[in-house]
Amino acid sequence: MTSREAILNNIKKNKPATTHELPQTNIAHMCYEDKNEKFAAALKSVGGNAIWLKDESIDAFVAAHYKDVKVITSTLENLTCKNRDANQEDTPHFLEDVDLAIIEGEFAVAENGAVWVKNPKNKHRALYFLAKQLLIIVKKENIVDTMHEAYERVEFNESGYGTFISGPSKTADIEQSLVIGAHGPTDACVLFI
Repeated sequence: MTSREAILNNIKKNKPATTHELPQTNIAHMCYEDKNEKFAAALKSVGGNAIWLKDESIDAFVAAHYKDVKVITSTLENLTCKNRDANQEDTPHFLEDVDLAIIEGEFAVAENGAVWVKNPKNKHRALYFLAKQLLIIVKKENIVDTMHEAYERVEFNESGYGTFISGPSKTADIEQSLVIGAHGPTDACVLFI
């Protein structure tokens, strides 16, 4: 028997016979008077930007605000502004030169400016971290007050990947100085449609 098999067998032998239900948490959550304002302020504080689209299309917005980008990919269908299919290759290495990734967020969290991204249409989760800029599309009505509400919405019924994204890549490890774009996107915009 290998050491791996021995460890797995010990885990199986010592697995609890009964399961315990999680305790009920009846926490009074924050409710913000203006979720949109709170979300925009929280996202701005971490280097991001929130915009509420009024009449123009996503394609028109991209044409107006991302004029200098060359390589645009998206997980959304029916966008004419994209010029590369994010799912065309078997490995994510070809995403290294993506200037703008347009992705779909399921919902936004006003408390901290985060967006839950779990897109089964995206073959390469590396897209979220390799693109130079992110444009996250969220429906206007899909905004919650707190992470408590957000966790109630998060589901993993099927296998896959999900993550909260809040602004561009950043770190404050060195002398507690915030550096934007340290390990990934240098710009992140949440576009509410």
